Amino acid sequence: MTDITLLIVDDHPVVRDGLRGMFTAAGPGSGSDPGSGSGSGSGFRVLGEASDGREAVELALRLDPDVVLMDLRMPGGNGVDAIAELTRLGVRARVLVLTTYDTDTDTLPAIEAGATGYLLKDAPREELFGAVRAAAEGRTVLSPAVATRLVTAVRSPAAQAAGTALSAREGEILALVAKGTGNRAIAAELFISEATVKTHLTHIYGKLGVNDRAAAVAAGYDRGILGRS
Repeated sequence: MTDITLLIVDDHPVVRDGLRGMFTAAGPGSGSDPGSGSGSGSGFRVLGEASDGREAVELALRLDPDVVLMDLRMPGGNGVDAIAELTRLGVRARVLVLTTYDTDTDTLPAIEAGATGYLLKDAPREELFGAVRAAAEGRTVLSPAVATRLVTAVRSPAAQAAGTALSAREGEILALVAKGTGNRAIAAELFISEATVKTHLTHIYGKLGVNDRAAAVAAGYDRGILGRS
């Protein structure tokens, strides 16, 4: 069978080395992998590695892999931007996100940008091999946690209205804001820094399409996030 060619994208050299070693040991010509969920019998061949999104786009265009294993949060060019650019350029490679993050702010933009699948880095080896084979065939692959989040986001009135659901932490902070709690008091109550509170508020404003605390609270009540006023 024809081996599946790969481009590995991650800003951590140790992660790239580990993935390269794993796929190299499994192929080329490795045959069917037990538990992969695919009877294709195809092995793997790693064509190259990239440490950020910009380099990933350049190498994908030059190497023409079947699958790009894409991390998301990388300095020098994030994964979502790279996925969107690969989609815009019409690159034939399928993108399988492989990351440690499964929050709404990570999963939804990656899928919307054109990722074929989304897997977490704690996935077993056999599951990863099966996901790569599925992605190469154009089939969507989602880890159970990510699939649940996507279903919840699609069903959420807030997501339908604003495009993205608030995370649990963002919901906590918005509820405290609604009570008139200041940033310093919120930080103390949630055991986080005041800077982190401000970052969460910025995300909340963006998701709700507002510019200040009062408008965020009003939008929260209007969309049922805070109940009904």
